[in-house]
Amino acid sequence: MVVGGGLGGLSAAIHLQLKGFHVTLLEKNKTLGGRANRIEAEGFRFDTGPSLLNYPWVFEELFEAAGKKMTDYMQLIPVDPSITFHWPDQTSFTLSSQITKLVSECEKIETGVSAKLFAFLSDAECKYRFSFDKLVLTNEDNPLKWVLSLKPRELAKMGVWHSLHKELGRFFKSPYLREAFGSYAMYLGGSPWALPGLFSILPYGELAYGLWLPKGGIYGMVEALQKLATDVGVQLRTECAVQSISTHGKKVTGVVTEDGTTIDCPIVVSNVDVPQTQAELLDAPAYKKQKTPRMTCGVVTLYWGLRHKDTGLPHHSIFLPSDSRTSFGQLMDEETIPDELPFYICLASETEPSMAPKGQTSAFVLAPVPLISKWGEDWEPAVKLIKERVFDRLKHHGTNLGEEDILVERVWTPVEWRDQFGLFDGSAFGAAHHLFEVGPFRAKNYDTQIRGLYYVGASTTPGTGMPMVILGGKMTAERVCSHVL
Repeated sequence: MVVGGGLGGLSAAIHLQLKGFHVTLLEKNKTLGGRANRIEAEGFRFDTGPSLLNYPWVFEELFEAAGKKMTDYMQLIPVDPSITFHWPDQTSFTLSSQITKLVSECEKIETGVSAKLFAFLSDAECKYRFSFDKLVLTNEDNPLKWVLSLKPRELAKMGVWHSLHKELGRFFKSPYLREAFGSYAMYLGGSPWALPGLFSILPYGELAYGLWLPKGGIYGMVEALQKLATDVGVQLRTECAVQSISTHGKKVTGVVTEDGTTIDCPIVVSNVDVPQTQAELLDAPAYKKQKTPRMTCGVVTLYWGLRHKDTGLPHHSIFLPSDSRTSFGQLMDEETIPDELPFYICLASETEPSMAPKGQTSAFVLAPVPLISKWGEDWEPAVKLIKERVFDRLKHHGTNLGEEDILVERVWTPVEWRDQFGLFDGSAFGAAHHLFEVGPFRAKNYDTQIRGLYYVGASTTPGTGMPMVILGGKMTAERVCSHVL
């Protein structure tokens, strides 16, 4: 039994079915996908969470495991140039997987940086290879064995003993390049001054493998996985909310749905955040409460249907503050909305016109915010403040996008994310990824107290992001097999 139809749950269900289990997946919402869901309104379609696909090899391997070709289920559209970063002083920097374009952009920011750029890419490639070959995909519970899977010279290259910001500083003098490549830290629950240098693999991975949009948007990929799951024999049941996970003694016995139906099953995989599962779903009176992991920030997401296409913006844009360290500190340490709000805007219809009516634009804005436990349940003032800051910043950069251009608007705060998808405390990206929050230090993908209870998703190993939870589904299936077969 898989509880929750996010990407991790779908991946786990597919892999378990392929290994000979009879799998049923229960999803409380009408649609599968979890964070990667869809809103449809007045001809506009919005991907609710992830807005691009990276590491396409991960998805190809999932289909190949089932003896299928990914291209028979979905088409990928390249997004290149991929992301444009903007600073308040009008400096901009655009990423591209085409090396000549990338070099040109980097030289525009920092003259003579080409050699250092190539050194950075070579260094990050080593980290990436060592990480995926020896660390990321292993169900190793022993920290010492996990670390010692790397040779001393390999470990020395991983950059784990200093920050991502310092690691980037080895190659780039320009604060703009360091801030652009370091901005990925926010999605891992930290700042580039706090997360280890190992995570230079994040910008490298996007540059090496490109960024993509599935035909039909990210939800087109969810539909492809849903079809794959059905094709291999997984039973999918939507609008079937689980009220509790039943236990007897120290063993799972099944689940109880919200309508009171008991479904017996000796193995349950929860795709709900680990701390949310343990706090809200697990019916085990003698269960010893686990320490709550440090969580990534929440987000306010704005979905806008715009009356025209002439915004002056590309597919993906990230607006960074003039003082990133202060803004990260306000968000991560002071746990408040930063004075200079960083935010992300995606115009998916620039790449996939079917996302909006002809001549109009489907826009998605994401702004990082504190968790519900720090801010509270009332987000109306925060939404008003965020929209003011977003529109002020867009106007500052001369974009043709104002409040008067919005035909359709939907707003999700951390409360909606928590209530609809079981995100603990409204955390958008699951548990954080500091040095001792990865690998065997992260919440295990099985419960150490309740036999037969397993986990998959952003709060367990290997981590957050679409490729990681897809890989996590395979790892959880392997863990189940190691315990019961």
